[in-house]
Amino acid sequence: MTAENTGENTAKLAVLIDADNAKPAMVEGLLAEVARYGTAHVKRAYGDWTGTRLKGWKEQLLAQSIQPIQQFAYTTGKNATDAAMVIDAMDLLYSARFDGFCIVSSDSDFTRLAARIRESGLTVYGFGERKSPKPFVAACDKFIYIENLQSTAAPAEAKPTPRTSATKLKGDTGLVNLLRHAVEAASDDDGWAQLASVGHIITKQRPDFDSRTYGYTKLSDLLAATTLFDLDRRTPGDGKAAIIYVCDKRRTDNTPKQAPRGAEP
Repeated sequence: MTAENTGENTAKLAVLIDADNAKPAMVEGLLAEVARYGTAHVKRAYGDWTGTRLKGWKEQLLAQSIQPIQQFAYTTGKNATDAAMVIDAMDLLYSARFDGFCIVSSDSDFTRLAARIRESGLTVYGFGERKSPKPFVAACDKFIYIENLQSTAAPAEAKPTPRTSATKLKGDTGLVNLLRHAVEAASDDDGWAQLASVGHIITKQRPDFDSRTYGYTKLSDLLAATTLFDLDRRTPGDGKAAIIYVCDKRRTDNTPKQAPRGAEP
């Protein structure tokens, strides 16, 4: 789900990349996404850089100022990289210098790490492929699938997701219920809810929810595409940015349309 709030986010983030479990082509898209949530004060990539398996990472490491952390594979079948990454993450956590962590991997081994960081009150953003295990996804505050990120490093491979039609969206019972319940939970007595609040509720229920999965850049575009909701962009005045409100059409079809509270007509 793409945020529609253009306000600056000053959160201090630590970005930890499991290079053994990620592709270098996604780095630019990854860091562009990270920038939406805060500033990456630490950027580290973990792996055995002495072998040929991680060939192709060097250019991205240099271009994006990512620190490579060398970790030899001590024995076959054991992932020493994961252990090194977890140890570093805990050291950074105890430094109390960060507001959140970005864990880049599709490996279930980081499930407990994500949960432990959240227990300390910090935000955890997970980044991984769609094959990422559900427990790891659920352990994060927000999980972004790599497939939804646009890679400027490999534009020929970056194919935008086709937009799902209104018919298919309305036929997706799980999606419709998720959207309607979130709108209802965030709505006022007139049925109108601020879009940002709706987005927060959805993310808490489904950390991996992303409107881009359905081919829509913004949550408002996805809601409009379903044809099940009314959207209203209102300016609160005093030079403040416009706020988008959303209401279930089942409410507005049966009652006269009213402006959201606190908004100028």
